[in-house]
Amino acid sequence: MVRLGGNLVKTAVFADSPLHALLLLKYQFGMRSVVTSPMRFEGIAEGYTLLDDLVKSTKPLTVKQQRLQSLQIQKDNITKQIKAERDRQKIATAQQQIYTATHH
Repeated sequence: MVRLGGNLVKTAVFADSPLHALLLLKYQFGMRSVVTSPMRFEGIAEGYTLLDDLVKSTKPLTVKQQRLQSLQIQKDNITKQIKAERDRQKIATAQQQIYTATHH
């Protein structure tokens, strides 16, 4: 599955290996676009969109859209960092409380 414009799309890629398929998808749609790791199928993968069909239907972003997308990604990353820091601080506080309770 790949993320295109906020939508998840099941796609089929013809490649020599799952790693090769992953590299093709990342190169075509961006490093963070691949949602699930490629799996090997024998025969026709029904219900999947072919990579060539996705490439044809994907329009390149304008400069303004790229700027907004970049800012959104930065915002999402900072939000994740804030949550991680809050979680670390909560854990440190809880560990300090446990230490204090067991040593006094």
